[in-house]
Amino acid sequence: MKFGIIGAGMIAKFHAQAIRAMADGELLSVYGRRPEAAEELGRELGCRAFCDLDQFLADPGLEIVTIATPSGAHLEPALAAIRAGKHVVVEKPIEVTTERIDLMIAAAREAGVTLSGIFNRRFTPAVAALKRAVGQGRFGRITMADAYVKWYRTQQYYDSGAWRGTWALDGGGAVMNQGIHTVDQLIHLAGDVRSVCASTACLAHTGIEVEDTAVATVEFVSGALGVIQCSTACWSSTGHPAEVHLCGEKGSVFLADERFRVWDFMDPDPGDEVIREELMQGSQARGVGANDPKAINFLGHQRNFEDVVQAIREGRSPAVDGTEARKAVALINAIYQSAQSGGVRIQL
Repeated sequence: MKFGIIGAGMIAKFHAQAIRAMADGELLSVYGRRPEAAEELGRELGCRAFCDLDQFLADPGLEIVTIATPSGAHLEPALAAIRAGKHVVVEKPIEVTTERIDLMIAAAREAGVTLSGIFNRRFTPAVAALKRAVGQGRFGRITMADAYVKWYRTQQYYDSGAWRGTWALDGGGAVMNQGIHTVDQLIHLAGDVRSVCASTACLAHTGIEVEDTAVATVEFVSGALGVIQCSTACWSSTGHPAEVHLCGEKGSVFLADERFRVWDFMDPDPGDEVIREELMQGSQARGVGANDPKAINFLGHQRNFEDVVQAIREGRSPAVDGTEARKAVALINAIYQSAQSGGVRIQL
């Protein structure tokens, strides 16, 4: 299928890599607000470049639009693409508030097109294996479910773009920007959240409106309890992996980025040996994107895009449809609401 990208920055180039790696994806065009940036990206990627959004969307050959603008600037181009009859895939977070996401979901439903978010960390073999273990009931009752993102970003990272570290365009700090993938994995694996209580702070950076450190306690609908910790103020020479911990009365699994640090169940299964041989963390594990966002590979995005294409052809919802992509944002919005209210427990 033929793709077009809205956005001309690093994430747009990342989308282009993923699309080009697909067996059934063609990058047709890019759109950027600044003509010189759009034209430069078009030359670099070998595709048509537009600085007029209406002209970009008017191309009858364009089937799927990916949105790679700053987080709080996803709604307007997404709505324009939806109203032009294009399927839309939006970089994380799909938007920065649930109200804005609901507008996108309603517009896509009315237009009869597919809306998907990007949560590329769902599309790893390790997450698929852990999801199967949950579905098979191998944990018994899940009692604790936690997410830990102890990463590092320099001051220069925040200074590099006026939108970074702002409520309007970044939608938040360490939780919304860096932690959201792991928060999404936690919900995907442990289920919906009932309530949250949180505290946030900006401890190691200046000139930003948002947090670089956050801690939240979570109560899941299932009754399980958990903790979410996210930071961009945790320096490490190698970078700490982002981790999801699931524990229950019959098992414990600690997922570290794309591999397992712990895979341990009361009742053995023949597939456990395959997991231990192929998906266990090595002794020299480094955090993927923990210190440098450019270090993240595009394979997860490729799988995310491929799922969208397959869903469109099969007439089904993609794995990360608008409703799924909304869940992590709703939880993060509640974390911020709790922190800004002095740690009051917020019901979702």
